[in-house]
Parts: sequence; structure tokens; C-alpha cells
Amino acid sequence: QMQLVQSGGGLAQPGGSLNVSCVASGFALEDYNIGWFRQAPGKEREGIICFRSRDGTVDYRDSVEGRFTASRVKNTVYLQMNSLKPEDTAVYVCAAIGECGAGRGTYYYTGRPDEYWGQGTQVTVSS
Repeated sequence: QMQLVQSGGGLAQPGGSLNVSCVASGFALEDYNIGWFRQAPGKEREGIICFRSRDGTVDYRDSVEGRFTASRVKNTVYLQMNSLKPEDTAVYVCAAIGECGAGRGTYYYTGRPDEYWGQGTQVTVSS
């Protein structure tokens, strides 16, 4: 079965760290770009990270740049979140997608017929 399965996340205090993993099965992650998205309560989903498998370059939305790090090892992608803030509270989702990119205040991605999305992981930052 082709799928992305997420794990990790949870509860952290402000300033703390959490990580989320995303394991692909049934397909090769190296054939996709990886997007990380999040959706906070009452808000629309936003793209925060674009990881390009072709060359390993990573774009970060300015809201997470310098605090979050995305990486990939074989068929697993990782999201390391440091210096967490209450406004980082959201459901985080990884996705194997087409082209993507992020910049100051912007994010774009292109879908593809064989894209895959993780099931979502709750991250809560609270004291």
C-alpha cells in the first residue's frame, strides 16, 4: 500500500522542541518534492517548507525559518522544530508533491496525480 505515515509531535512548552517523522511506503520519496504544511485551529492550511529531493535544497516560510529544519533519509522525512512558540500550535502534515517553493510570505506547490499526503500530527505549544 502506497502511503505516508506520520509520527511524533505532541506537547511542548514555549521554547521547547519537537519532531515529526514521515515514512513512505510503496513508493520512493526521492522521486518527489516534500512539502510540510500546517493548519492551526480556525485557520486555513499553510505551506511552511519545501524540500527538493533532486538537490536537497530547502525553502522555509519566514515564520519558521531558523527554527525548523527539514531533512530526508532514504524513505523517511523529518521535521525538527526548535524554539517553539504558541503560534506554532497546529496539525502538521507532510506531503509528497510536485514542484514547490517558499519565500517571504509566500508558498506554492503543484499537485501531481500520484501525490501522497500524511495523516496529520498534532503539535501543541503551551505552558
